[in-house]
Amino acid sequence: MTAAPVLRVDDLHVSFTTPGGRVDAVNGVSFEIAAGRTLGIVGESGSGKSVTAASIMGLSAAAGGAVTGSIEVAGTQVLGADEAVLRSLRGREMAMVFQDPMSALNPYYTVGSQIAEAYAVHHPSASKRERREAAMSLMEKVGIPNPGRRIDEYPHQFSGGMRQRIVIAIALANNPKLLIADEPTTALDVTVQAQILDLMRSLQDEYGSAIVLITHDLGVVAEMADDVVVMYAGRVVERATCDDLFATPTHPYTLGLMGAVRSLDDGQRGQLRTVRGTPPSLIDLPAGCAFRPRCDFALGADEACGASVPGLRRVGDLPTLSACHLPDTTLLELGARRSA
Repeated sequence: MTAAPVLRVDDLHVSFTTPGGRVDAVNGVSFEIAAGRTLGIVGESGSGKSVTAASIMGLSAAAGGAVTGSIEVAGTQVLGADEAVLRSLRGREMAMVFQDPMSALNPYYTVGSQIAEAYAVHHPSASKRERREAAMSLMEKVGIPNPGRRIDEYPHQFSGGMRQRIVIAIALANNPKLLIADEPTTALDVTVQAQILDLMRSLQDEYGSAIVLITHDLGVVAEMADDVVVMYAGRVVERATCDDLFATPTHPYTLGLMGAVRSLDDGQRGQLRTVRGTPPSLIDLPAGCAFRPRCDFALGADEACGASVPGLRRVGDLPTLSACHLPDTTLLELGARRSA
């Protein structure tokens, strides 16, 4: 019997009212993730990745967004839940590692007090000594040297990589079933980035948590993810296992993202291929497929690509789901050409 997924997102829609008009930031997104697995959500800025993550944490509605659909975390419905239910979920069932650790940490409090505060939310009867010991244990677990001394230091006394470790310690304070990491390595150099990813992987092995990894970096996806969701203009355009995605990408946008990443096989003369144009305004999306104006393979505006929004469908015999009007034979040929 298959265990229920830790996270199930079904037909998620998130919109915001702005002075320029209504912004449909997330439009019909669905996916799920099981314990011990990592789901990578990838796409350019403005694709809806971070809004999706915030919605899972119950933060989009708090920010004034109109949210519909379904989000279940460990069997509990997040959408429409009152603040008491959300507080019970945050920390114990789900936690988030934010992109900028300096913004996530309070500069006026020691890192130890901030970790201890997160621990105390779901351990209200713990004594001050027990909270401090828990904070030191978590600092040691995430690789902070000399936790007994550094527990009383402030965020500005730590490097960027060490601050990110502190944020991860706060997220793990109550052993959540789901960890959402929103661009956790963006501001870090490659060496520290590798250390943080190794840390997340080892902690997942220890706790069995499900991880949702929000990123624009396909290299991080290839290293960390079991499954991948590719988003563009608020929609899922491709959903696949990581192995299938890199072996045979089937959506022109995914092909474009992969072309913009240098491969070790390219050699010194290998050239990066950019995705032409820019992402569309979410206030004024083009008719039909939102990627059509940037797509090198699109049919004419008066044909399918310009007439209707493509839904996710299986491509040939692959388990991959792709939202594209092009025939299966064309998509499979493009994918095979990329992987050749």
